[in-house]
Amino acid sequence: MKHAAANSMESPRFSGIKTFMRMDYTQDLEDVDFAVVGIPFDTAASYRVGSRFGPSAIRDCSTLTKPYNPELDVDIFEYCSGIDYGDVKTTPGYIEDSFKNITDGLTPIFKKHIIPISMGGDHSCTLPELRACAAEYGPVSLIHFDSHYDTWGPYFGKPYNHGNPFSHAANEGLLDTSASIQVGLRGGLYSKHDTQLSPDLGFHVLRATECHKIGPEAVAEEIHKVVGSHKAFLTFDIDYLDPSCAPGTGTPEIGGFTTYDALTIVRALKDLDIVGYDVVEVAPQYDVGQITALAAANLMVEFMSHIAWKKKNK
Repeated sequence: MKHAAANSMESPRFSGIKTFMRMDYTQDLEDVDFAVVGIPFDTAASYRVGSRFGPSAIRDCSTLTKPYNPELDVDIFEYCSGIDYGDVKTTPGYIEDSFKNITDGLTPIFKKHIIPISMGGDHSCTLPELRACAAEYGPVSLIHFDSHYDTWGPYFGKPYNHGNPFSHAANEGLLDTSASIQVGLRGGLYSKHDTQLSPDLGFHVLRATECHKIGPEAVAEEIHKVVGSHKAFLTFDIDYLDPSCAPGTGTPEIGGFTTYDALTIVRALKDLDIVGYDVVEVAPQYDVGQITALAAANLMVEFMSHIAWKKKNK
């Protein structure tokens, strides 16, 4: 059975249960190319919480998206079968327990080589996602869009936080950091030493000032050079975008990027071997007119378009 989005020319967008794009809600993974997964967890946030409500906000805005991508010239559901897998289990207030649930929830998807497109949740959620990913594929490249390094050490004497998932992922051997890149980093730091945390782990770093200077097309070229033919996981922290484009997030940083910048780069990555995606840190209570959730939903549709483009062209 092929799964697709509801036809909005036959059924109004405001009707029905709010799955992503009003796709079928099922956990039957037969004949599925990609699965949208919610991760409603923000216990690891260090300042403003609320991204546990991100998946529901993104699903709500996703009804405005459409399946044909004119820039990539591909109709997602002509080539793909996609589902809304629902939300994985989490335990509010308990990070380690929730991480195990997230890894367990994503494992069946990775095992079938279905591509998960997950919605956080705070950025700590990506660590248990990568544990499930690496269990199937081994160490993968990371394509990381963010305003923060997320490679700090412990916070308040505790190991896990949304500011350090990638130091854990690197140290656990989940990533090939020599083929991984962090894009868009900016804002103040606690010390100069913080600028070396990611390079010391082997990550390539492309700070926001350089991204603005060279432009989105050159940024995409740099990502291609670093990642090459490696299998990759793409993680997109919504605070990569400037707060004027994405105010609904917990730790916004000025000097960021427009949605056009982001779409230009993401579309240019269509031919990379990406085996998992996520969008994290959408906190709807800080949003204005749902523009942050709308940006996240559209990015996810671009990810789906990658999968369809590869099926069409390969």
